[in-house]
Amino acid sequence: MNIVFLNTLEKEAGDHRVTSAQVSIGEEQGIWNVYWNEPDSAGIIQQDQWYQGVSWDEMLSAFRQGLRDKVRSGYRPLVSTDLESAQGLSGKARITQMLTYYCEENPSEEVYETLRAWRREQAAREGKAPYILATNRVLRMISVFLPQSKEELQQIPGFGEQKTTMYAADVLNLTAEFTRSNGFPLDWVAKSVDTVKFEAWLHAQKEQKLRTELDREVSKRKLLEIVAGGGSLADLQAVLTMPRRELLLWVEDLEREGYDMDPLVEAELASIPEEEQIKAWNAFESEGDRYLKPVLQRIIGTEELKGKELDRAYEWLRLLRLRFRREKERFASQAAS
Repeated sequence: MNIVFLNTLEKEAGDHRVTSAQVSIGEEQGIWNVYWNEPDSAGIIQQDQWYQGVSWDEMLSAFRQGLRDKVRSGYRPLVSTDLESAQGLSGKARITQMLTYYCEENPSEEVYETLRAWRREQAAREGKAPYILATNRVLRMISVFLPQSKEELQQIPGFGEQKTTMYAADVLNLTAEFTRSNGFPLDWVAKSVDTVKFEAWLHAQKEQKLRTELDREVSKRKLLEIVAGGGSLADLQAVLTMPRRELLLWVEDLEREGYDMDPLVEAELASIPEEEQIKAWNAFESEGDRYLKPVLQRIIGTEELKGKELDRAYEWLRLLRLRFRREKERFASQAAS
């Protein structure tokens, strides 16, 4: 069984003693299980199954009810999680969430789409992913609050001084074309938001975040199993139903976390001629491994790749780069010792 959530809780047992227990959520072949493990009076761990089944909503309901009962009996979690009440946010984080909620309730689609088009074109010019310039949430806030100066733009959470310096002129040219009904500072937002509805929205956001994290953990376990078994990117895509580029980014993250991705690298590079791999390796050494475009240009010269050929070239270069970086780290470690 894959354990996708685990937390320890403690309660006072008298005479300066503490009783520790654990609650866990596990998944196996699509079946969810929720367990509570608590020692009895003799110190022997007793396991109580709170839920077993395929329904996410029923599992989460059983988990929450069981946890509430244990908290009422005196247990307190050692690690605070998003499974707890939505009332936990305070200060700047709460204000940011409130601004996000207000923008979702009062969207300005025309401005938002205009900003998205700008972001897409600007990202293409810089060769960056669009979200690096600004996330969807930030664009939503800009589209609704319509800042008209650099000072106002910097009051948008997530659009700090550096991005203001780089993009303020473009963004402000776009927002100046639209009329706003409220100004800055944005302290008026808190007064205009229905607190009850906001708390319900906040609670739903936290549940969705938890669900995403649990689903990702399940997918991670499946990915690691497929990779360990010598599976390919096609195998991963068939099971996880994710875009290949997204899978590759995840594989890179897992490699950085210390997981062994070499079986996947072997499987994918098996179809790439050795002389091409040697050229790419030499290009990594001369051009560096931060960007793939210069490496690809060194390999193909004046040849122009498009479509699937270009995508495939970047795929195997990403995977070869994992091996290159690992070797570079190994040599650096040996040199240091």
